[in-house]
Amino acid sequence: MTVLSLSTNSPASRLATRLAFLAAGFSLSCWAPLVPYAKARLGVDDAALGLLLLCLGIGSVVAMPATAPLSNRYGTRPVILVGGLGMALALPALATVDTLMGMAAALLVFGASLGTLDVAMNVHATEVERDADRPLMSGFHGLFSVGGFAGSGGMTLLLASGLAPWAAAWLGAALVLVLLALASPRLLRTRAAEGERAPLFVRPRGIVIMLGILALVTFMTEGALLDWGALLMTDQRGVAPTQAGLGYTLFSLAMTTGRLTGDRVVAMLGGRRVLLWGGVATIAGLAVLLLSPWTPLAFSSFLLIGAGAANLVPVLFSAAGRQRVMPPALAVAGMTATGYAGMLGGPALIGFIARGLGLPAAFTLLSGLMLLVPLSAGLVGRVDDQAQS
Repeated sequence: MTVLSLSTNSPASRLATRLAFLAAGFSLSCWAPLVPYAKARLGVDDAALGLLLLCLGIGSVVAMPATAPLSNRYGTRPVILVGGLGMALALPALATVDTLMGMAAALLVFGASLGTLDVAMNVHATEVERDADRPLMSGFHGLFSVGGFAGSGGMTLLLASGLAPWAAAWLGAALVLVLLALASPRLLRTRAAEGERAPLFVRPRGIVIMLGILALVTFMTEGALLDWGALLMTDQRGVAPTQAGLGYTLFSLAMTTGRLTGDRVVAMLGGRRVLLWGGVATIAGLAVLLLSPWTPLAFSSFLLIGAGAANLVPVLFSAAGRQRVMPPALAVAGMTATGYAGMLGGPALIGFIARGLGLPAAFTLLSGLMLLVPLSAGLVGRVDDQAQS
């Protein structure tokens, strides 16, 4: 890919990447405290809500496969801006529509915009990190977590203070637009070199498939906490809806802290150990969430889950950028699409399981799937060995 302006190793390009991650995390997490309100407004049960949430995943699945090739042809800048704008405009609709068809349409747009923005900003991050003299991916994803903390925490505070959901959502959308405006002039302007154009559709292959499976499981856990964490606390613990968003806020806080320090942690421990011990901590946190009879301890489990999962995804993305089976940008896009299938489609599966067996059983299944992460930690070590050979 040919860079037309700005250096991939310039402070401006790094700032733009951080702003894009911040906007994405903020937009997505604003939705978490709104889920109980949407469920009550529509008058649906867990299974119907899970089916609606599947629309979010469908939107992303449709948008993701073509995002990396489009970014290759036209540059990541316009794709990032279009995705961010779509999320900002869809957020108020999620807080106001009161029909099933209207909510399905809003979730489709929100999901497609998220998928577009996420793939494009990770491709952009790969380009910036590749020419840097130090690891950057955990820090970039840390800004996503900063946005997650700010979005869920801010939305929870606004709703607890009595502000109507539609008004809180419009405030969130306005902030996203400000972040995009600040990032726009600093994003890399790129285009594909002659003979470098990628096909319009790309699928992961080889070791990228394995990395994608691990990302899928990790993202599924994050998606379950985003869409079902608040309902788990209200239905199983009797927490008021205005306070239920605190759990995801604590999760986002732990993710933020872990990722902002993650580049140093990964450099010190290596990706293999980060996956091993991070996966173990995540599973332990889920166990505390499900088994603790004390509500404050159940809330604290969100901190443990967030700390454990913080650097799993950045390590996987860095591995995708180092592997030699596929071009790095296409590998990142393929892994993103596979991973976000878990984050966006997984909550729908959780809903169907919850209807038959209950939310605790669904989260127990999720804990079992997370075992794949520490058991597969050696995969990253093999990627590192191949990259250094």
